[in-house]
Amino acid sequence: MFNKILIANRGEIACRVIKTARKMGIGTVAVYSDADDGAMHMRMADEAVHIGPPPANQSYIVIDRIMDAIRQTGAEAVHPGYGFLSERAEFAEALDAAGVAFIGPPKGAIEAMGDKITSKKLAAEAGVSTVPGYMGLIADADEAVKIAAEIGYPVMIKASAGGGGKGMRIAWNEAETREGFQSSKNEASASFGDDRIFIEKFVTQPRHIEIQVLGDKHGNVVYLGERECSIQRRNQKVIEEAPSPFLDEATRRAMGEQSVALAKAVDYCSAGTVEFIVDGDRNFYFLEMNTRLQVEHPVTELITGLDLVEQMIRVAAGEKLTFTQDDVKLNGWAMESRLYAEDPYRNFLPSIGRLTRYRPPAEERTETSVVRNDTGVEEGGEISRFYDPMIAKLCSWGPDRAGAIEVMRGALDAFEVEGIGHNLPFVQAVMDHSKFIAGDISTAFIAEEYPEGFAGAELDAATLKRIAAGAAAMRLVTVRRESRISGTLSGHERPVPGDWVVTVAGEEFPVTTTRLITGHVRTEEGEELTLTSKGRDPLKPQILIRGEGAVQVDIADGETMIVEGDWTPGDTVTRAMIDDVPMTVKVAPLTEGFRIRYRGADLDVKVRTPRAQELARLMPVKLPPDTSKMLLCPMPGLVVSINVEVGDEVQEGQALCTVEAMKMENVLRAERRAVVKSIACEPGASLAVDAVIMEFE
Repeated sequence: MFNKILIANRGEIACRVIKTARKMGIGTVAVYSDADDGAMHMRMADEAVHIGPPPANQSYIVIDRIMDAIRQTGAEAVHPGYGFLSERAEFAEALDAAGVAFIGPPKGAIEAMGDKITSKKLAAEAGVSTVPGYMGLIADADEAVKIAAEIGYPVMIKASAGGGGKGMRIAWNEAETREGFQSSKNEASASFGDDRIFIEKFVTQPRHIEIQVLGDKHGNVVYLGERECSIQRRNQKVIEEAPSPFLDEATRRAMGEQSVALAKAVDYCSAGTVEFIVDGDRNFYFLEMNTRLQVEHPVTELITGLDLVEQMIRVAAGEKLTFTQDDVKLNGWAMESRLYAEDPYRNFLPSIGRLTRYRPPAEERTETSVVRNDTGVEEGGEISRFYDPMIAKLCSWGPDRAGAIEVMRGALDAFEVEGIGHNLPFVQAVMDHSKFIAGDISTAFIAEEYPEGFAGAELDAATLKRIAAGAAAMRLVTVRRESRISGTLSGHERPVPGDWVVTVAGEEFPVTTTRLITGHVRTEEGEELTLTSKGRDPLKPQILIRGEGAVQVDIADGETMIVEGDWTPGDTVTRAMIDDVPMTVKVAPLTEGFRIRYRGADLDVKVRTPRAQELARLMPVKLPPDTSKMLLCPMPGLVVSINVEVGDEVQEGQALCTVEAMKMENVLRAERRAVVKSIACEPGASLAVDAVIMEFE
């Protein structure tokens, strides 16, 4: 076994590999760029080596810099994580020449399967069902348009060396093919140093289902079930689960056996993933093989009990697999939610900045639930524009799919992230979406269910009423505390009002609040009861075990709710029982109320006295500034190109400019017909969020 390995990566995957290496008693070496100086993965490792400036093409994907770090530290093996150099055959070759083990497949398998064009040809030769397409090299946009027309729209334009959604576009017509071809080439070049592009038929309403394979150097290959990865945005996975709610055992076996056959055809060893698209009749088509560890590998680990990173290390050290296909059993259900630094309220555009608050839910493992969080950031850390926007991978496990979803909901409710835009509210909303709960999903789920983008979840009437009751209870707690403090200082404690009007989501709830004392009591017979101050029977002797605060909220419509919890002013998360429903809610103070975030909804909740509410109704609404004649930069980024000039008349949907952020190119389009009045920047400019790019007449 190795004594020391180097992790040629950063962020959460570097931290993930370090954890397993530490468990195995193996020393670790981290590499870091200027932007990652002081990062979590750098501090977790036993040693760390600086490898250059922030851009990945000047540090993390420069083979010579990684080789130099290996020489400096004497590392015996390298784990590449995913992305960066993980599927670069020349990197594996350089390691082999230096006598350093590559914790991944051999060079030949990387060349055969890592290249999307070659892999499709080999898959077809091996009898694997493949999607119709053109596997040759495409010289320019004109040729791309010709090929797309021959295949038939819609088509998928993909980078040959791609992965992670980079260099991928769906085109429905000639104009989108031309535009998508160039953007895909640019992204592929920036992310992988390889701008080759191919085109294939895009299967509508598909599911994205992949098979995890694992092989050793002795010819043994097994498959470890499948992962459903259909919840995607811009071909980038957002939520994954294992197993798939759609596959039956026969389809699972057929996909698994084909995946193993393909792996054996190229003498594959280590962990790898064979990706398929599956139509509504469970016909499946080979997409590609990723010759590396996948981002979503934790869900497979949770249902198989295997540590895939440990298996990769052992295979690289020459060990045989200690189990066969018959030994692989799938237990329970697992979910993974990818937390991205992307603002869902701005069409998921990248967000950068400092994590002023980062409090993940506590990791736990019981017989009926697991919460796991793979992350590489911490509170106070910086989210850089140079790298992938993923902050964390929050995973849950339950005995069945419903249980895994419920564990995930609770973990997301407790996850606190402040300082940047992030997609946590969106993921919460998906977990409560009826189609997702039913397993009725496809890769078009986000586009179909959120065609106008994400503006926050809409909570049902019962939930809004419970939130109103909770806000009234918190307001009572706040006012009582203020009253006690003022009474201590002045000697005159002011009366605490009990009548309030709660305004939430445009609805008003007149309420009356009453503080209660709840007691956990034991009767003479030894029976334990939970009673309120209004429910104690004086005729039965009772011993108070524990006293807690509670608030009774009487709503004007005649309903009464009891709010029990331990919230005190200043707490950012409250866990309460409201009307016998457990709720974990994020709370921030506002003038006359609270900002409350729950299950994808972001609510300004006002709690006023009846007189203050009367006056509030008379207040004029402040209108936002008019920016309708401006194109604003929706995220911090680099201007790649300006597609128009001053005086041009632009049409609705026309591309105006392209802004790059976090290795992704974002095309900004005209919302309506207009004439360009002025342009405030040039290609190459670095812009802040909401910076003016151009103005219209």
